Amino acid sequence: MATSIPRTILALGFVSLFMDLSSELIHSLLPVFLVTTLGANALTVGLIEGIAEATANIAKVFSGAISDFFGRRKILLLFGYGLAALTKPLFPLADSVITVFIARFLDRIGKGIRGAPRDALIADVAPANIRGACFGLRQSMDTVGAFLGPILAILLLLLLNGNIKLVLWAAVIPSVIAVMLIVIGVDEPSGVIARPFHSPLKWAVLTRFSVQYWWVVIIGALFTLARFSEAFLVLRAQQMGLAVTWIPLVMVVMSLAYALSAYPAGILSDRMNKKYLLGIGLFFLIFADLALAQATSIPVLMLGVALWGLHMGFSQGILATLVAETTPPELKGTAFGLFNFIGGVFMLLSSLIAGWLWDRYGAEFTFYCGAMFAFLALSLLAIKRTYHRNLSL
Repeated sequence: MATSIPRTILALGFVSLFMDLSSELIHSLLPVFLVTTLGANALTVGLIEGIAEATANIAKVFSGAISDFFGRRKILLLFGYGLAALTKPLFPLADSVITVFIARFLDRIGKGIRGAPRDALIADVAPANIRGACFGLRQSMDTVGAFLGPILAILLLLLLNGNIKLVLWAAVIPSVIAVMLIVIGVDEPSGVIARPFHSPLKWAVLTRFSVQYWWVVIIGALFTLARFSEAFLVLRAQQMGLAVTWIPLVMVVMSLAYALSAYPAGILSDRMNKKYLLGIGLFFLIFADLALAQATSIPVLMLGVALWGLHMGFSQGILATLVAETTPPELKGTAFGLFNFIGGVFMLLSSLIAGWLWDRYGAEFTFYCGAMFAFLALSLLAIKRTYHRNLSL
């Protein structure tokens, strides 16, 4: 008999759906709001996005270790999602770049608090034979929310005559629903016990992780370096003359491609070598960057955006599965935290580089550099397979 997806993972999927609906409604409009309303440049957008995402990932290293210490994940999920929900009203209230930065910073701290415990909870409750499918399902539902958020933004912009601030208020409602779903739908697994607290940055803890795990971390970091913030996709659409009302279509197309590919990619990862799937993801990213660099029409732009989404579907859930498979049970939260900590450092670096290149050399050169970084990640993946055939990647 086929193994079914546990109820807690389904609940976490809907939590992710509603919170990402809220976040992506905001994210699909925020770069335009910063540039057109508040007068920010591309480097400022890159700085805000880089620091925000890096903060989220860096916070995960400590939240993961704390969740291992308590042996309970739900309280950290409530705190993290609750903090994110509380920040949503700050965006429509913002009248300066600093206010947006503070709101984005606090929102991403909430994401950082919840991220590693959530992934560790999935690893705790997912049956081993469908672990990839469980991570893929959660990722797909997250991305369905990311698809619905920009669609809602478009509809509200049409109804509210393009008033961005009023549209941003709508993001508050789904974020509250997400918090309520955690309370009523997420259960801790039985048999999980509290463990001694270990600082995730101590050498004694770091040496407990396998070589396989550290290869996953390195490859994941290069994936992050090659994939700078999606805010630059939005700015590219604005640069090509897409009306503000329809700019959220960029995130709709990306999220649809992401959602349609993440769950099937997760299922495939349970049946075939994950290295090949990651390689496919990098090919998607290379062609996405090339299309975005060379785009002279909206259809070509959207092709590049769709390929970007396919890259996400073939990488994010699979990398999370690899982290789960290459770490001991008692350090799952710490492992996800470290993975995201290093990813956060590279996210900050990639967004700063992208913003600087955009302002100095233009959008085309920025995307060409993204393709180059993706090719470097693909090369490392090939080298890893050649010299470490005994490792399960």
